[in-house]
Amino acid sequence: MKKITFLSVFLLVGITAFAQKNLTIEEATFGQYRNFAVENIVAPQWRKDTKTVTYLDNSYSRLLSKSEEGNWAETTILTKDELQNALKSKFSSDEFQLRMFPYSYAWIDKNTLEFEVAGKNSKYLIQFDVAKKEVKNVFAFSSEGRNQTISADGKNTAWLDDNNIKITTASGTTAVTSDENKGIVNGSENTHRQEFGIKKGMWWSPKSDKLAFYKKNETMVADYPLVDFGARIAQTKNTKYPMAGEKSEEVTLVIYDVNSKKSLTLQTGEPKEQFLTSITWEPSGKFVYVGVLSRGQDHLKLNKYDALTGAFVKTLFEEKATTYVEPLHDLTFLPNSNSEFLYRTEKDGFEQLYVYNTDGKLVKKLGFKDVVVTDLLDFDSEGKNVFYIGTTNNGLDRHFFKVELKSGKTTQLTSVSGMHSGSISSDGTLLFDQYSNVTTPNEINIINLKSKKTTNLVKASNPYVGKTNLPKMELVTITSADGKTPLNGRLIYPANFDASKKYPVMVYVYGGPHAQLVTNKFLGGATLFDYYMAQNEYVVFTVDNRGSDARGKDFEHVIHKNLGVNEMADQMKGIEFLKSKSFVDQTKIGVYGWSFGGFMTTSLMLNHNDTFKVGVAGGPVIDWSYYEVMYGERYMDMPQENQAGYDNNNLTKKANQLKGRLFMIHGAQDPVVVQQHSMAFIEACIKAGKQVDYFLYPTHEHNVSGKDRVHLNQKIADYFEVHLK
Repeated sequence: MKKITFLSVFLLVGITAFAQKNLTIEEATFGQYRNFAVENIVAPQWRKDTKTVTYLDNSYSRLLSKSEEGNWAETTILTKDELQNALKSKFSSDEFQLRMFPYSYAWIDKNTLEFEVAGKNSKYLIQFDVAKKEVKNVFAFSSEGRNQTISADGKNTAWLDDNNIKITTASGTTAVTSDENKGIVNGSENTHRQEFGIKKGMWWSPKSDKLAFYKKNETMVADYPLVDFGARIAQTKNTKYPMAGEKSEEVTLVIYDVNSKKSLTLQTGEPKEQFLTSITWEPSGKFVYVGVLSRGQDHLKLNKYDALTGAFVKTLFEEKATTYVEPLHDLTFLPNSNSEFLYRTEKDGFEQLYVYNTDGKLVKKLGFKDVVVTDLLDFDSEGKNVFYIGTTNNGLDRHFFKVELKSGKTTQLTSVSGMHSGSISSDGTLLFDQYSNVTTPNEINIINLKSKKTTNLVKASNPYVGKTNLPKMELVTITSADGKTPLNGRLIYPANFDASKKYPVMVYVYGGPHAQLVTNKFLGGATLFDYYMAQNEYVVFTVDNRGSDARGKDFEHVIHKNLGVNEMADQMKGIEFLKSKSFVDQTKIGVYGWSFGGFMTTSLMLNHNDTFKVGVAGGPVIDWSYYEVMYGERYMDMPQENQAGYDNNNLTKKANQLKGRLFMIHGAQDPVVVQQHSMAFIEACIKAGKQVDYFLYPTHEHNVSGKDRVHLNQKIADYFEVHLK
């Protein structure tokens, strides 16, 4: 009996030990989305004009729904097989092999879905009647076609065929542009290198009779060579890359009339090197509004243009700054109004909402405390209130807010601390609220905003329990180098932490604009690779320095004209925090980051070479004069205007300061931070007699994705293991 009991205990311990295994490098790379995926609802959407939310089942084979009227019971709306049969019936000459129900679907009205599918011969933009289970409307394209944009009346769709635009209707396809020179690019979302919130390059008018689109002339922009090593004899593939201070692209806005088949160009004027942003049709269809931003990015004019003639009508208002103005959003007209719209700007310190009229008069400021608006949602059915998601808790949390347009009264709709996301039903009465925090993997509720009743749809359990020994993580607060600003930090303790031991440290850094690494969400916003390193007995630490996202204008703009200086000062405050911990080995501190984080990693290794022993810099910016106009000049101005600033953060000039082991990694096809950056640094190290390690991913661009990411993570982990421990 004792032997059996002893054996049972032994087996139990063994099974538990096996179950609590450390992460593999594959799990550290993909586990958050595969092995340890948190219970969730896939592709949720509110069905138009209903109190019904739709989503896909876990096998991506059925479109399901839950409705308030049905007491939130689950029903099936449409299956992948039903959809495939309907497509075969409609397009008997083509073949369809749907591996899954279309993930990117949208409700056009109560019964009409819109999505894209690919047959063997063509691509199709489909409008599908779910009640009749039949194709309601369809547009067919070349398999090479992209960026399909359907008009409001559902009768026309514009799409891109290489660098030209075509419009398909029931009667056929018409070429809108026919530029043979590939340096003339029409309708592209890559205009201005997708800065300034640009996500598309074509806009249908409200009456569906006109199409506005970007026409980008980049023939004068220098060709930058990217070498394709896959060919028998390596080939050069040029890309247009306007470097800071060099000649930039010239962009205009064109209006195409569907009926007359004629085009006109908006008179956006000189200079030609300016940025056209926030493209918005007035609901009447008579006018188009454009944010015209100077190349220096410190002066914005919101202009009104006549859609019939292209003539400039007036400037509604202007924004100027000693640092930079950064328009990121189109205008949003109020319901049933041709004369008032919402405008988002950080001009008063935090990105918030303002109501302006089309004469340029400020009607109402809708900002609330120091909340930064991160997502503008929708209006209620009466058009009296608008909903948005905004920051709280010094940027750690996101919450839903409702603001009354007339009075400006703002109400916070969610209260549980964490990162909330979701959407509002089309009538504004139901909130799909999904959130997580450091102790909650995922919770999804439907909140009735009138009755205050909450219906729980998902309350996920911790997927790591019993599977892996996930190390302890805590969020910490550090005072920045200015002596007053609180910074958000994340500390992951080594697995099986022993306070009497001393551990090496890996600092993970980004530090640049429009990025936030530390949040009050599950795992603290970290990836499993951070936890993998902690399981291998590292302290893993991250701090969001000034210059990063979600904290307001002053917090970010402190970096202007001298990238790296204040960011490093704040990172060193994080190092002071670490050194105050008895379990930190102060002689074994390493740092890792990618892109701006690669710039920060290299900067810290050079400027604080007595602190950092090891660094891994991926895709690093080395010399900001090699970076592109739109991003680089926003933060650094032109080299001709700020030579001292460019010299100060040119890391080739500091290569002789390298003491520790630095590992630089780059993608050979990188069109963002071109390989010239790391090559220049390697050459500087050679001249300075400094040893540096280097690795190139021949087929990858700005980051390493797919299965090769496992290879990358293993190299990083191995480098720290060999040189830091």
